[in-house]
Amino acid sequence: MPNLVQDIADCRLCADRFAQTATGHAPRPVAWFAPGARILIAGQAPGMRVHKSGVPFDDPSGDRLRDWLGLTPDQFYDRTRVAIVPMAFCFPGYDSKGADLPPPAICRRTWHDRVMDCLSRVQLRILVGGYAQKHHLDKAGTVTDTVRGWRDHAPGTFVLPHPSWRNTHWLRKNPWFEAELIPALRTRVKEVMHDE
Repeated sequence: MPNLVQDIADCRLCADRFAQTATGHAPRPVAWFAPGARILIAGQAPGMRVHKSGVPFDDPSGDRLRDWLGLTPDQFYDRTRVAIVPMAFCFPGYDSKGADLPPPAICRRTWHDRVMDCLSRVQLRILVGGYAQKHHLDKAGTVTDTVRGWRDHAPGTFVLPHPSWRNTHWLRKNPWFEAELIPALRTRVKEVMHDE
């Protein structure tokens, strides 16, 4: 297990790809998991701020996500309880218009199964955004439709939109999300975090 975290941290498979992006950055994989984790947070890929800090969800999106989960930063960043495994471990860069590039599929193909094999104690999967939802649920569909059908996957899996400020309009347009899904999510997170 320690070797896997280090192997991911040392990965440079996308060095040439990232050098050609608008940001022209070097890879900096952010691997944040340990075998005892009970909760899996699966997302898209780190953003620029996380690329700089080396800490996942170290941004306003992370603040919103922790609020949704009802977790303190200390609880959220306890790798032995919460594993954060995106579809790509590195910031993929921006395109020429300043939009996030998609997570490179080579990262998932190279590392994802090996990481999942280490996380045998996971009781709750939280799938953040379309990339994670399509992979883990093995189905296509809009994020809105998938999140609206959250009860189809609970209590073992909860599906969320990305907690980015860009989705503030989506949250206002879909008040059922915070009124119905979030209380159920917080209850399930609390159960799993205290199930020792």
